[in-house]
Amino acid sequence: MEIRGAGPIARAVAQGIKIEAETSAATSTDSFMEHLKEAARTLATARPTAVSAPNAVRFLYKRLTSQMKEGKELPELKELAIRSSQEFIEFSEEATKKIGEIGANRLRDGDLIMTHCHSSNVLSVLTTAHNQGKHFEVYCTETRPRLQGLIMAKKLRDVGVSTTIIVDCAARYFMEEFNHVIIGADAIAANGAVVNKIGTSEIALVAREARVRTMVAAETYKFHPGTMGGELIEIEERSPREVIHDTKEFSQINIRNPAFDITPPEYIDVIVTEMGIIPPQAAILILTEQYGWKISEKEPWE
Repeated sequence: MEIRGAGPIARAVAQGIKIEAETSAATSTDSFMEHLKEAARTLATARPTAVSAPNAVRFLYKRLTSQMKEGKELPELKELAIRSSQEFIEFSEEATKKIGEIGANRLRDGDLIMTHCHSSNVLSVLTTAHNQGKHFEVYCTETRPRLQGLIMAKKLRDVGVSTTIIVDCAARYFMEEFNHVIIGADAIAANGAVVNKIGTSEIALVAREARVRTMVAAETYKFHPGTMGGELIEIEERSPREVIHDTKEFSQINIRNPAFDITPPEYIDVIVTEMGIIPPQAAILILTEQYGWKISEKEPWE
C-alpha cells in the first residue's frame, strides 16, 4: 500500500522492469530474458486485483519477444526494454490527462457529483472541469477501512473544488440529489463489469435506482484479457487489522476484509478512456482490436 491506485502501480511496474534492464549483468539474450521474466513474475503478481500490473508487463514483453525473434542482440534488447518502459510510463501519464479532458466535457455548471475512493483519473476529470471554469460540488465517501476518500477530498479542496465528506453508508440517503457518480477502476472485465474499491457496487446500484448516471474513468490497460476466456478476476482480501486494529479484543470472531468488489455492466452508463467514451459492452473490442490479445495467449512470465 505504499503505492496506491492501479495507474501508479502500472507505472511502478514499468519502472521496476526498467531498473532490472539497466542493472542486469546478463551476458546473453537468453539469460537477459530469463532475468527479466523473474522480475516480471514478481511485479505482475504483487497486487492480484490490479490488472494494470500484468498488463504493463504484457505491453513491454510484446515488444521484446518480437524483437528477440528477429535476432536482435543483447545491447539492442536492453535498450528496447529501457526505452519501452519509459514510453509506457509516459503513455500512462498522458492517458490520465486525456481521460480528464474527455470526462470533464460531460460535466456542467451546478452539477452535484459523488465519488468513492481515491482515483487519479477521477481527480483528473474533476480538476480539469474545475480549471475550465465549471462550478460544481463533490461528495466524497470516506471509503473504509483505509479512508482513501479522505485523500480525494483533500486533493479536491487544495485545487479549489467545493467538497463534502460523507460516511460510506450515507450514499443512498443523498443519492437522489446527484447528477453523476464518477469512479475509477482497478480492472475491467471483457463484459464491461468493473472491479473497484469495496463499496463501489453498492453505490452504483443505488445510483441506478435513483436514475443517476455512473461514469467510470479508466485507462484501456485496465481491461483484463483473461476474462475473455472465462477467467475470474481475483479479489484481494487484506489484513483484518485494517478493519479492527486490536484484533485480540475480538478474538474468536472472524473478520473479513475484501479490498474490492465487482460492479455489473448494467449499473454503468459509460467508461471514459484515453481513446474516448465507450459503453461497458464495448470492453471486449478494446481487448481484441486495440491490444490484439487472444484467449489462448501464454503469460510472458510463465
